[in-house]
Amino acid sequence: MTQPPPTLARSMTLLGCLLITLSSLTPASSVFIIMPGVIDQSGTGALLSFTAAALVSLLIAYVYAELCSAFPLTGGEYAIVGRVLGPFPGFIVLGVNLLVLLLNMSVIALGLGPYLAPIIGDFSPAWVAVISVVFTTLCGILNIRTNALITGAFLALELLALVLLTTLGVLHPVRPIAPMLTHPVFLSGGHLVPAGIGALGLAGSAAIFANYGFGNAIFLGEETHDAARQIARAVLLALVIGFLTQIIPVAAVLTGTRDLAALFSHGDGMFGYFVADRGGRALSLVISLSIALAIINCNIAFVVLVARLLFSTGRDQVWPARVNRALMLIHPRFHSPWVATLACGFLAASLCFVPLDTLVVLTGTTIVVVYGSLCVSAIVGRRTGRTAHARYKMPLHPWPSVLGLAGLAYVIYINALDPAVGQPSLWATLAVVVASAAYYWLVLRRRGEWVLHQPLDPAGPV
Repeated sequence: MTQPPPTLARSMTLLGCLLITLSSLTPASSVFIIMPGVIDQSGTGALLSFTAAALVSLLIAYVYAELCSAFPLTGGEYAIVGRVLGPFPGFIVLGVNLLVLLLNMSVIALGLGPYLAPIIGDFSPAWVAVISVVFTTLCGILNIRTNALITGAFLALELLALVLLTTLGVLHPVRPIAPMLTHPVFLSGGHLVPAGIGALGLAGSAAIFANYGFGNAIFLGEETHDAARQIARAVLLALVIGFLTQIIPVAAVLTGTRDLAALFSHGDGMFGYFVADRGGRALSLVISLSIALAIINCNIAFVVLVARLLFSTGRDQVWPARVNRALMLIHPRFHSPWVATLACGFLAASLCFVPLDTLVVLTGTTIVVVYGSLCVSAIVGRRTGRTAHARYKMPLHPWPSVLGLAGLAYVIYINALDPAVGQPSLWATLAVVVASAAYYWLVLRRRGEWVLHQPLDPAGPV
């Protein structure tokens, strides 16, 4: 008799799911690491660009909410696309998503060194990243509820840093917000000049990635009570909270900085410059440590999420038989996929020795493939009835999916115009798609039809 596929323990509430999801979105890291790039491209127009990017993300969040309500499975996006569009598109999404999540873990870990430099000195960024990945991997093996508590505590410190940053700007306002929205300016040639539509559009493309992570609740579908309802809520709440906790501090800094040109000239360190200027060196050190904790917290969340994805690939027989059996092993005490967690940590640590610029290029546009596949799945799922059992239905269907696809097409267009990063990123994404397709046809199809295994849990996915 064939044994049912293994399942994870359903032990977490909406709050725990939301804490882990917000930790993977990591608002503080986005503000200090991603938003300087957005501001560098559009200056004070970053407020408009980020808001536009959030609206695109909201469309994608509606898509996520409906699809994960229909299929709250730990495999995430590939488990949905594979069930709606078929095994081949599902495997393409699996290949792209697995790579982008592992690369993101490494990119995040490599950003830790500069924020710990005041304490550890000039230590190798790669080895700092590896040590942090080892620590977060060990945390990831723990019970999912324990990880929710750990990430929740770290997230509180992360949000405190953003509160301090906001307070520094609000207490000493220099300029109103309205002119920054109606007449945005950015730094060019050492002078503040008007930011045109092109600059705002390029910044908006980059700002989409500041919201990345709101959909990660999808990987916790087999460990959350009433997942068909709660995962959809977690996705939407994570996006709204993430947006507010990022745009408010950014607006505070832009209104409170003494000299916009001086702020913009500091590039990636502009927020650190602002804190040192307004709050002094001691507060700057506190903020730096808070960002370091946010980075560690983000990777704890990512380890938890990617381990669930690897667990699902083992259950769906993606790899050789021995590897599949190992990835499906559940820890007897912590009820976590412990081998999958260790595998996740090993892969992410290995990637920490790849040059950061290469990692950035590889991750640049891969998420567009995942988001685009979900938008198509939402449309097809309604037409075929494959998502008819979803307990959450997006408003104004199919417009969120259609407009989301239009926004993603614009992101591709903007990247195609950028020879430095955008074009290489598009080629890298295409290479990942081709490699995934080759594995599917040369390995999986030779075994027969690839079957996605549904966990036999009456309290879980429908």
